[in-house]
Order: sequence, then C-alpha cells, then structure tokens
Amino acid sequence: MGEVSGLDKLDHRKRRPDSLPTMSDLISQARAWAAQDPDPQTRAELERLIGAGESDELADRFRGTLEFGTAGLRGALGAGPNRMNRVVVLRAAAGLAAYLKANGTDPDASVVIGYDARHNSDVFARDTAEVMTGAGLKAFTLPRPLPTPLLAYAIRDLGCVAGVMVTASHNPPQDNGYKVYLGDGSQIVPPSDTEISAAIAAVGELDTIPRGDGGEVLGDEILDRYLATIANLIPDGPRDLNIVYTPLHGVGGTSIQAVLKLTGFPEPHMTTAQEQPDPDFPTVAFPNPEEPGAMDLAMALAREVDADIVVANDPDADRCAVAVPGPQGWQMLRGDEVGALLANHLLSKGKQGVYAASIVSSSLLGKQAAAHGQPYTQTLTGFKWIGRLPGLAFGYEEALGYCVDPEHVKDKDGVSALLLICEMAAAAKAEDRDLRSLLDDIAREHGLHATDQLSVRFSDLAEIPATMQRLREAPPSSMGGLTVERVEDLSLGSAELPPTDGLRYHLADGARVIVRPSGTEPKVKAYLEVVIPVEDTEDGVDAARINAVGRLDAIRADVQKAAGL
Repeated sequence: MGEVSGLDKLDHRKRRPDSLPTMSDLISQARAWAAQDPDPQTRAELERLIGAGESDELADRFRGTLEFGTAGLRGALGAGPNRMNRVVVLRAAAGLAAYLKANGTDPDASVVIGYDARHNSDVFARDTAEVMTGAGLKAFTLPRPLPTPLLAYAIRDLGCVAGVMVTASHNPPQDNGYKVYLGDGSQIVPPSDTEISAAIAAVGELDTIPRGDGGEVLGDEILDRYLATIANLIPDGPRDLNIVYTPLHGVGGTSIQAVLKLTGFPEPHMTTAQEQPDPDFPTVAFPNPEEPGAMDLAMALAREVDADIVVANDPDADRCAVAVPGPQGWQMLRGDEVGALLANHLLSKGKQGVYAASIVSSSLLGKQAAAHGQPYTQTLTGFKWIGRLPGLAFGYEEALGYCVDPEHVKDKDGVSALLLICEMAAAAKAEDRDLRSLLDDIAREHGLHATDQLSVRFSDLAEIPATMQRLREAPPSSMGGLTVERVEDLSLGSAELPPTDGLRYHLADGARVIVRPSGTEPKVKAYLEVVIPVEDTEDGVDAARINAVGRLDAIRADVQKAAGL
C-alpha cells in the first residue's frame, strides 16, 4: 500500500501529518464527524470514546485520512477519517464516480461491485452501488460474497468502465478495504490513483452526495460463466486425486467445489472448521496461508484421509497455496515453487506470450521462458503491474498470486490457479509421480533456485526509512560468503522499472537479495535467492537443496547484520 510514486499498495498507517490537536479540538471533530455518519454503530463508538476521554484513540482516528492509492483503500474498521467506515466509503465512491464521469464515460456506462464476507463488506458494496446510480451510472452488484477474481472477470464480461471489490484480502479480521479496477479489468496504477484521490478530496459534505436505488443485483449467471471459463482451461485427462481444501474462512469454498465438480475431480475433503465464511477467522492468527499455523488444520486432515495434495485460498480467493507430502511430513510449497510448476505446465502445453514475475520473485521463470523461446519480463510488486502487460501469457508473484488466464482475468486468480495445480498433480499421480518430482526435473534442467524471506515488523514506523538509509550508506561487500557484485537503488528507477523504495544486491553465482519496505504491513522484507547447480547423480537435487539451505541461512544472517535488525 503507497510507497515512492504510489507504486505499491497504500499503507493505511501512512497518514497526512497534522499538528497535535487538543482534547477539545478532538471532541469537536468527532462530534462533527458523528453528525454526518449514517452508521449508528460508529456514531456510538465515537460517543463512547468521547465519554471515556480516550484522547490517544481519538487523536489516531482524526490525525489524518486513509489515503487512496494504487490498491484503493485499506484499514481498520471504525469511526473517523483514519478508519474504514461508511463515511469514508461513500466519499470514495463519490470521488470514483466523479473521476469516471470526468474521463468521458458514456450515459450507459456501468460499474460492477463485488464484496467478500468481512464485517461491513456488504454494507460498503450497497453504499457504493447507491452512489454510482446517484451519479447517473449503472451499477451491478455480485449476488453474494464471492472471490475477487470473479469481480475482475465481470468487468470485461459485462463491459463495465470500472469495478470495485470490497475486501481486505488476507489482512487481520479488524480490517477492510476498497480495491478499484478500471475497464480493462486490471487494478489502477498511476496517474489514475492520484486523480481519483483528488476527486475524493473534492467531494463536498456527505449530504450533498446523490444516492440512487442501488442498481441491479446480478444472478448466478455471472458466476456460472466465470466457472465455465475456468473449466475450459483444462482438457480431459487424469482426475484421480485425493484433495484436501480449505478456504480459510473465506469466500472461495463454493466456487472451488463447483469448478472441481465441473471438471470431473472427486469432491475435496473440506476442513470443516474453516469451510464457512467467517469474518472473525476464529481458527487462525492471521488468515493468510503463508502465515505459520494457518494450514495446520488442513494438513492434519490430509494425514487423516491420506490425501495426495492440500490446496488453499486466502479469504478473497485471489491467492492459492499448496502443500504436499514429503520426507518430513506435509510441507508447504513456496510461492516461487508453485510459480515454477505452473509456468512449466503452461510452457509444456505451448502457451505463447509474455511470462512475467515481480522483481522479488525467483529468477527461474526467465530461464524457463527462454528455454521455450518465450519473452520474459519483470515488474514492480503487485498485480496492477503484471496484469496489464501486453501479450501476457502467465504472471506470478511469490506471495502466492498467479495469473494463468489473462485473456479473461487480468489479475491473480486463486480459483483458476488451483484447478491447474490439481490437473498437474493428477497427471503426475497417473505416472506414479508427484509435484516434488516435477520440481526436481525443473532443478535438473535449470539449477536449483531456492528462495527465502527475512521479515522484520516495526512498532516505530520511523525505523523503516532509517533501516533503508543504513543499507544505502553502508552497503555490504559480501553476503553469506558471496561477493556483492552490484547494488541497484530501486528508488532511482531504470529503463525497465519505475522508481520504488528498495535495494537489489546481485551476488556471485547468480544469488540475489532485495530489501524493501512492505507494501501492506509495518515491515521491512528481504527476499533471498541462491542458485545451486545440480550434479548428475541420483541424489543431486537433494544435495543441492541441503547446500541451498546453508547458503540462505548465511545470507540471512549477513542481511540482518548489515541492516542493523
């Protein structure tokens, strides 16, 4: 959320700085806000804070506003301009409508709105639809809480000029968000974000925003078309696969069950405790399949039913995670490993076009594409960059996001990616193999590309730029015993990439480290990669993996030292 040039997702913790107000000022601001707030719950919330004299909490809520950036809005639910609530959403919708009308939309222009199962998502979606119709635009709303990639599909399927998805993806339960797409079906990028933000800032008092009837609630036909499109991605073939699936309390469950049935797979075993949408996400600390413990219930079920594969979506089903049995039990595949498998699958089928990954993803994709004579490119992090590449055939980012059908969904899609993964796993099983053996084949051909991350959370946000500054002022000469051959300051930009806050270290033997502030959380992240040649022996891949673990550990230690973490 918002970094240099607005090129990463908006961080709701980065606010417009204001001078510190007195308690009297805060009470005046809070009461003025409550007077326009149509939500009795958030009005009462402000009154409780005023009555309890919660000056720090009030100051945080009124210190600034949630900034609209390339991911739209995202923040904690609650009253005040620095929270996600109906006032903020109504103003955002009015600003978006004004932007669309100022940019030449015709009288029949329409906007489609989707929402997940988080607290207030349905309310925010309804408010948005009413503002769009009040502005003279047509509004279509998806029939119920459904996956984000369906919204991206619906924009082009319905010929809309824009789409809004009310979701905070895999953020904690207290958050919600507002993601905006334009008519090409991809997320907004600069300068659209700043122009929409300016239009939001120009919105007058809430009671001046016209409200219409909410437009049309779509039927299941839109979902049926989306699922049929995905089903057509895979031809007839092996379908014997014992699948465990979890939607992590999100909205992907019914769509996954339907598309697996459409394509002839057996019904998956569902993690019962996580099967139904639940905005409180009671079984996980963070509803993100990458987080430790999030997949424990699914892997326990896999052991119980002797599954072949575990697959999962994040709560809005735009990401996909995979776990497989291994020598030490069930293990998650890294996002880069799933990306390599999907790329290998599509390339082997002869899919032509651009193969793309974010700069923090593995460099392996470039070698895979070159081996099949296909172009390859890197983008900044975020599918807003990957999804809009001309001629895209496949794109991914290491954070479990995969675009396997850009002809229909120009965004990451955890539903279609999951189906292709099951197709791969079933075909491998029919040959008495598995996904691990496919990864071994890729390593033998291109070398073992092993990746890892170092992630440090900060309570003091000032430490984030200070950490980056330390690295710029005193760059290390080696990491993990490998010489640093070249350092790129990504904030300067290049012919290939716009500026973004980050540093890229090119090490000897093809190794690489990228350090950047997180776009979604108060963290600094380091993305590590080593490339280990695989010897032509029976245990060559296993030996390379052992070697890679040691190198990654050594690099991680040196990154921590250099950054003062």
